Amino acid sequence: MNPTILFFDSGVGGLSVYRDVRDLLPHCNYLYCCDNAFFPYSEKQEDEIIERAVTICRQINAMHPLDVIVIACNTASTVALPALRQEFQCHVVGTVPAIKPAAALSQTKRIGLLATKGTVKRTYVTELIERYATDCVVEKIGSTKLAEIAEHKLHGHPVDLVALREELSPWLTEKTLDTVILGCTHFPLIREEIQLCLPQVKYFVDSGKAIAKRIQSLLDNEADKVRAKSIMKKNQIFCTALFEDKEKFEAILHQWGFEQLKLL
Repeated sequence: MNPTILFFDSGVGGLSVYRDVRDLLPHCNYLYCCDNAFFPYSEKQEDEIIERAVTICRQINAMHPLDVIVIACNTASTVALPALRQEFQCHVVGTVPAIKPAAALSQTKRIGLLATKGTVKRTYVTELIERYATDCVVEKIGSTKLAEIAEHKLHGHPVDLVALREELSPWLTEKTLDTVILGCTHFPLIREEIQLCLPQVKYFVDSGKAIAKRIQSLLDNEADKVRAKSIMKKNQIFCTALFEDKEKFEAILHQWGFEQLKLL
């Protein structure tokens, strides 16, 4: 039987990680949960994020026994991973900014970390920089607006390039900035638009492909322990609040390989 993998985020950002995992592992069963009633996580209290993550994943696991839970959100990963790993017997995989590969790629050793306001302030981000990027200058932009722009794009709306440039304004004239870390899972969804604003940047790095390889390794090592009791006929996406443009959004989700949108 094919493994069942759940991606969990407060919005649609985790679809960027799902895309990389699905490309590498096309035969898995995929579930996605968008906790849109609590979007964005970067603005919420840590104990609230933990409680919602555990409760929602428990609810989905009861319906569809999970082999892997992917916390496809940097903020939720930093605060909820220990609780989730204690709660569930399946693999729980988190998301962290791709600081190590960015430091290795950069030729000018001037790197930009683009993430949410909560992520750029986290101690673990400082520790990653101290561990892997001591030879680099790492500049940070924390933005909730960019996540909102990505959400709107996934709902079929045009990207507001004026607003995007305003968020990226500190880097527009940074000629030696050659590498940008897309440190929120929403940001790869607007990578092309970000590139338009920052033409001097040679490398845009995210953690999607690394997560895909990690999941492949975990599943290869436990191929005989798949927990799924039945093969799902349709990939499903869950939400925690109704969307105003539900029908339009469902049509977009079909293009991503999801057949059903269900309210939890």
